[in-house]
Amino acid sequence: MAEERAQPLRLGSIAPNFDAETTNGPINFHDFIGDNWVVLFSHPEDYTPVCTTELGAFAKLEPEFTKRGVKLIGLSANTIESHGGWIKDIDEIAGSKLTFPIIGDKERKVAYQYDMLDYQDTTNVDSKGIAFTIRSVFIIDPKKTIRLILSYPASTGRNTAEVLRVVDSLQTGDKHRVTTPINWVPGDDVIVHPSVKNDEAKTLFPDFKIVKPYLRFTPLPKEKTSAA
Repeated sequence: MAEERAQPLRLGSIAPNFDAETTNGPINFHDFIGDNWVVLFSHPEDYTPVCTTELGAFAKLEPEFTKRGVKLIGLSANTIESHGGWIKDIDEIAGSKLTFPIIGDKERKVAYQYDMLDYQDTTNVDSKGIAFTIRSVFIIDPKKTIRLILSYPASTGRNTAEVLRVVDSLQTGDKHRVTTPINWVPGDDVIVHPSVKNDEAKTLFPDFKIVKPYLRFTPLPKEKTSAA
């Protein structure tokens, strides 16, 4: 009988804390977060093709995350010894230099705690032991609050540029009291947050325009966003 599942995590939940072994040594997750933003992303297993391309892409884009005060941390359902050999392959294939930690979650305890299994219990794997559905992304802010949750099927590689775009949207929104429209990238117009009344908006956003009472756009140069 499968053990009782953890409570589902939602946007606004506090990221569960845990202690784990990683390729950079043991960590306490909340201590690791500290005063930073964190992107926690998981993988089914080491030496798998889609995951290899993903980790290489995250490694190459890590400087952009670092500039935004974001730490990267991966997770794969293998030992850290296995991770070490896999990292060599990743760097060779991608031309990267992977330095962020990867959690060794052989028993899938963290994956279970973060509900990365999508209605599967901790023993529900295929005939080769690969948990195909552990491919999740969590963006966590310095208050340890979960701000984004994404889950992908094993067959679909993630889009690292989209993860970075969401970081820019969240950080920019927090700072400027705005939200971002469909397909927004830094430098595009943003939407004045509904909590900002028109009188205040005139001061904060002199060039804002009212399309509808509930939809107000304002320019926000790229240099004023977290992408700068």
